[in-house]
Amino acid sequence: MTPYSLAFYVNVVTTGTVLGLRPTDSPDRVTEALGSNFGDCTMCRDYGLAEFFWDRASADHPWSGHHFTLQVHRLAHRGRTLALTHDTLRARYGRFNPRLRFAKLQRLLEHRGIPLLEIPDPANAPYYRTFWQPDSQVAVSVIGTYGEYSTPDDLRVGDVYSIQAPVTADEVEWRRARVG
Repeated sequence: MTPYSLAFYVNVVTTGTVLGLRPTDSPDRVTEALGSNFGDCTMCRDYGLAEFFWDRASADHPWSGHHFTLQVHRLAHRGRTLALTHDTLRARYGRFNPRLRFAKLQRLLEHRGIPLLEIPDPANAPYYRTFWQPDSQVAVSVIGTYGEYSTPDDLRVGDVYSIQAPVTADEVEWRRARVG
């Protein structure tokens, strides 16, 4: 078995879900699974490590799930317990290390036959590199090189910055077209 939080990250990248929650799930469904202890914005619920986003056409329309992001970088600078404001993830996966090394995550995924393809990240290169899992439509953002004021001081080159879903094939093609 994969130790501690690595199993969580492997599951997210493999399935494109957080504890079975899809990016398109309703706010009520996310609250049911993750609890009511969250920071609330107009279109975002911030659970510390996990953020879920919704949008809607107007106040008369229901919320529609847009995406989720795991803000892995928060574990390094805000403290592991602050970033996990609820016990749901800790109860299931145990402690979370302050940094997630991309090489370790990639090795575990490759061992399970789950490829990660590097895709262009023109807005953030060269400081960040992005890797994409086509089946689950999950993107992993990794510190590519250090840059004062461009990358966090408490992360190292090769640390995972964030994990996001979905990143569609259309978006990947759009990124590739931008870099020619």
